[in-house]
Amino acid sequence: MLKYLIEKEFKQIIRNKFLPKMIIVFPVIVLLVLPFAANFEIKNINLSILDNSHSTYSLRLINKVVSSGYFRTTNISDNYSDALKSVELDKSDIILEIPAGFEKEIINDKITKVMISANTVNGTKGGLGSAYLSGIIYDFSNEIKNKIAVTGKRPDLNFEIVTQYRHNPNLKYSNFMVPALMVMMLGIICGFLPALNIVNEKENGTIEQMNVTPVKKFQFILSKLIPYWVIGFIVLNNTFLIAWLVYDLTPAGSLLTIYTIASVFVLSYSGFGLVISNYAKTIQQAMFMMFFFQITFILISGLYTPINSMPQWAQFISQFSPLKYLIISMRSVYLKGSNLSQLLTPFISLIGFAVFFNTWAVISYRKKGN
Repeated sequence: MLKYLIEKEFKQIIRNKFLPKMIIVFPVIVLLVLPFAANFEIKNINLSILDNSHSTYSLRLINKVVSSGYFRTTNISDNYSDALKSVELDKSDIILEIPAGFEKEIINDKITKVMISANTVNGTKGGLGSAYLSGIIYDFSNEIKNKIAVTGKRPDLNFEIVTQYRHNPNLKYSNFMVPALMVMMLGIICGFLPALNIVNEKENGTIEQMNVTPVKKFQFILSKLIPYWVIGFIVLNNTFLIAWLVYDLTPAGSLLTIYTIASVFVLSYSGFGLVISNYAKTIQQAMFMMFFFQITFILISGLYTPINSMPQWAQFISQFSPLKYLIISMRSVYLKGSNLSQLLTPFISLIGFAVFFNTWAVISYRKKGN
């Protein structure tokens, strides 16, 4: 009996002209666009320069700032009022003011100051831009300190800090985002499609024919789950291919670990979709309910915002997002090479979700009186 039910589900999916295209094309388009669009690297910061020194050293500092690649000069002012006006007109994000005695104070081994004024309407851009600029100025001061020898004085001891970045040495944001976007694609495809499945049969009237058969509720729900479990692997393989071809990103760990954890995730998330489909009366209701939960799960999963940076109440709610556990696992396998024994906590959590949601789906499916 189960064999024919599964065959029926696959035939319904294939006969639908839209679904097969969506399953193949949608994840590809998202992975080709989002890693470039949803990029939190701050670049092309508009800089207004107020150089009161007009000296060799001030010119060297300006050239160092501009050549860093983070800043572009959009305004050169003669006074602070003009520089501030460029910020108010959104032509500049940060003002760098160099004092008149800048070179003289450096040569005489005195303390000199430069002023950084940042527009923090966009707090992230203003804060990171100020940090970038401060780092460049600090590096410039160390260069000058090493080159200027003061007669009769013992040179200051300098410490060199060499930073080593583990797991993502080139600090590519796409390496961090692509594995998480794979999870988001699995969640959308394997969540929305099951959520529309049973309620679609309700609207078409075919569910009444199923209700008069001797098919057990467990068999019925299982026949709905297996096709989306297979579809989940198709989506996952397509995203693996795009990550390798476009971003040259391959997992540092084992693909078997990813497949094992992802298979449990797909079962749990498809079960959740079937729960929604059982309770929804119309396709529109199912879509709105699934959209609400999908957006909530994405926002608290750590996809864009680190979970540790969230308030305590949000961190508590994030424990109920299945997406969170697969995102942690996917990033760990791709970037750190983690194995299943190191990911037992998210794996066991996903098993718990799978058991809970699929049990709920079986219980909530009312074979009589739908």
